[in-house]
Amino acid sequence: MKIQLNIVLVTIFSILTVFVRGDINVVNTEEADHIISKSKHTNNWAVLVSTSRFWFNYRHMANVLSLYRTVKRLGIPDSQIILMLSDDIACNPRNAFPGTVFNNNNQAIDVYGDEVEVDYRGYEVTVENFIRLLTDRWDPDHPRSKRLLTDENSNIFIYLTGHGGNEFLKFQDAEEIGAYDIADAFEQMYEKKRYNEIFFMIDTCQANTMYERLYSPNILAVGSSKLDESSYSHHSDMDIGVAVIDRFTYYTLEFLEKIDKDSKQTMDKLFNEYTYENVHSNPGIRYDLFNRNASEVLLTDFFGNVQNVVVEDEGEEDILYITNHDERGKLVQFNQEHNKSDESYQIDFGYEDVESSQQITPMTANFIRGLGLVTGAVVVGLWFVST
Repeated sequence: MKIQLNIVLVTIFSILTVFVRGDINVVNTEEADHIISKSKHTNNWAVLVSTSRFWFNYRHMANVLSLYRTVKRLGIPDSQIILMLSDDIACNPRNAFPGTVFNNNNQAIDVYGDEVEVDYRGYEVTVENFIRLLTDRWDPDHPRSKRLLTDENSNIFIYLTGHGGNEFLKFQDAEEIGAYDIADAFEQMYEKKRYNEIFFMIDTCQANTMYERLYSPNILAVGSSKLDESSYSHHSDMDIGVAVIDRFTYYTLEFLEKIDKDSKQTMDKLFNEYTYENVHSNPGIRYDLFNRNASEVLLTDFFGNVQNVVVEDEGEEDILYITNHDERGKLVQFNQEHNKSDESYQIDFGYEDVESSQQITPMTANFIRGLGLVTGAVVVGLWFVST
């Protein structure tokens, strides 16, 4: 009899020890949030600029139109995309396929298509207009559709492609924008609270020199080549007669084509594609101004349009709350559908309920451990008494 009692007590003690050690499979949403850090943005914008013109720069227009197609596919609407390009390729007399622009020699996708909304075309693509766009310094009669209407809750993807050099980028072979110009424009944006985070991407020769002068916070930057390096095209189309896309942008698009609007892929996975074998140059990434790790930043934080909702007033002051709850806080619709009294029904939201997902709070866990210690002491005392 004593032996059986001892076995039972030892078994109970072993189970309680698990609780005392804290070996409990606790779902703690606060810890899970550190895996993918949440951006504080509520809206996404994209500024896509091809700074070149002329037929032999076909690939630059293909670059920017390809990313335009991608961000639209991932959810950013045309109303929140600013597209700047010379727009002289699709209808160029040299184009063997009039009205089209292809980014691959298999000609599978016409990235020009029928739904391209160009905001600044031809000679409107200037350094002045680009700076005015970023800083929102326009005349009162400037169309809203051609303005970057961002605020402190906006995440902005800014992409530039063209011909450049050490700390400069050419605009249509007529003028240049310098690294300091872009840096100062970003600082004005920061001071005027025009962004939450910026992802700056540039595909040009010596591209990395264009982000080295940035000094404003919350900017993640990537370039296709370092100082004294060229940025190379990927391949040509023999029917078209020119290169149709650049290598850096090609591998960016190849990766982005694998994700959708709900993707949990992070920035570091994209950056892993930027190898010398792929790009034939040394792409650079600047992290020091950014307050999140690339492994925690979702690609859709910039390329997509995953919107977060900011709730200003909660509880009984909220109109949806008042509509769907009675004076005692019960769900009116649920009660009507199930014909149950207010006192009897309970709702189990399971894992979809945010509050219930935090199953054990630190206070509850400490209480369980304390109870386990006390119970364990009692069990040990009973064991000595039984012997």
